[in-house]
Amino acid sequence: MLMPSSFAAGSGCPPPIPGARWSPADAPVRPLLLWVRTGTAHLRLDDGPALHLQAGEGVWIPADGRTERAITTEPGTVAFPLCPHAGVGARGLPELTRFDVPDGWQDWLIQLFNLQVTPFSGRGYSPEAIEELLRRPGSRPPTPGTAGRPPAPEALAAEAEHPTPEALAAKERHLTPEALAPPAMPRARGARAVAEELMRDPALDLTVERWASRVLSSARTLRRDFLADTGLTFERWRLHCRLAAAVEFLAAGYDVDQVAALVGFASRNGLTRAFKGRFGLTPHEFGRDFSARPGAGGLTQRAAAARHTDDLIRMMRETDTPASPEMLPPASTPSHTNDIHVLSWMYRGSGYLDIGDRRYERERGVATWIPAELEHVTGLRENSVSLPLGNAATADLHLTAPLQVRFSSAWDDYLMFCSISARSALRPDDHDPRHILDLFADQAAAQRALSVPMPTDPRARAVAMECLRRIGEPGAARDPDTDGTQDAEIHRAFRDETGMTLGRWRYAARMRIARDLLTGGAPPSAVARRIGYAHLPTFSAAFSRFHGLSPREYQEREAAGGR
Repeated sequence: MLMPSSFAAGSGCPPPIPGARWSPADAPVRPLLLWVRTGTAHLRLDDGPALHLQAGEGVWIPADGRTERAITTEPGTVAFPLCPHAGVGARGLPELTRFDVPDGWQDWLIQLFNLQVTPFSGRGYSPEAIEELLRRPGSRPPTPGTAGRPPAPEALAAEAEHPTPEALAAKERHLTPEALAPPAMPRARGARAVAEELMRDPALDLTVERWASRVLSSARTLRRDFLADTGLTFERWRLHCRLAAAVEFLAAGYDVDQVAALVGFASRNGLTRAFKGRFGLTPHEFGRDFSARPGAGGLTQRAAAARHTDDLIRMMRETDTPASPEMLPPASTPSHTNDIHVLSWMYRGSGYLDIGDRRYERERGVATWIPAELEHVTGLRENSVSLPLGNAATADLHLTAPLQVRFSSAWDDYLMFCSISARSALRPDDHDPRHILDLFADQAAAQRALSVPMPTDPRARAVAMECLRRIGEPGAARDPDTDGTQDAEIHRAFRDETGMTLGRWRYAARMRIARDLLTGGAPPSAVARRIGYAHLPTFSAAFSRFHGLSPREYQEREAAGGR
């Protein structure tokens, strides 16, 4: 069932953008590119002179664990910190480099930021094609106890001539699509944060102690959580993560030396030993044979980010204005769940969210809360870019179905600032991750106001907006009592300017918002919860009194009228 995004752009202006400061959790381990979209940013390395960047300018900062990066932005500034993979350092520029961002590259850089801060999942290649490739004659999995060490020639000959049942069973287990997939993610919060960072950048080469300090844990706890949640030690999990990434980069056409650097091996020999120990053939053999299979390839999100970084380095090195690279093709995630609510905003183009048999359209400017614990697929159409705006714990937001609001283009810079603050170390000193909840609620209230007549008296309008803002909270379905606590002038303003008492206005607001949600295809049970009713029969009775039809009858009539 198609769930259209039928919201009109909310009214109101975005709040001012505050200044921000770069506050990383640890010493620099990656190169950094800072691009200023609007405003002014200031950079100082160690005790050197300050570098001032204006809108349209960027700077490349090489990785150096001994260098302190002091970055601040002035109010009104939107500056994107882009952190290429740690393995890119050798291919990047060796010294601090300032450059102008050519026309046509701005949205591309925003897209690159999204690729770098979004957790990687899924494959852009065919796992069946790789499985078939690895099953070819001559490829073999490692025998138990010898992974990572080349077998003796006599053992190879004996196994090829007379494979044991155990060896055949091991091969079948070894060459499944699951063996080619990234390792399972740990559930514990600190271990999961480390795992997500390594999935984004497997070349990061921090000790367990440094990883633990970054997630406010201990090395012992981190090791225990990885083993308990995944069945793998931390070192083995990281190796599997690096080898899964190596498959992606080899399938994307990178050579073995480049792949070794991208996934964190000190040399191609180290990658070759580990790759053959896990998959039974060398990276060179895999890349050569895989590239010869028509239609088997395709860029994963991680490989696309690496290709984007290649283009980025080309842009910085060229003296003539380089042509902007192509945007991403259509893409989608595999079906998955999140343990937190995720807010995603469509900056450019369009996308969709599939939950069961329902499709929620995500148009330009629409921000969507994706509920936790619901299996879903998110997708982007060609030349589309979305940005994560923040997360919410289930304790902070009660959500059982997607919520959507639309922001006008006037909000673009502010929402980009929110995304940067949520997903990078460049944020205001008083950054509050819960701020995005209030922002969404305010915008939702502004859009709900389009469904009902609003009083013009400032105090009455403020009461109306607060009612709309909190309409889905528990107890919101009860009409307010007129017990003298409300100002008589506010009640008079509602009667004079809307033709309804405050209680009747609130009832009408809920019913008209319910009508709009039902028209969009939302199930009556979800609509009831969205407007503050705990029980579906109570909502159905109230809706029938107001509209003369039950919610189900109203939906059926609207569906018939659209055919």
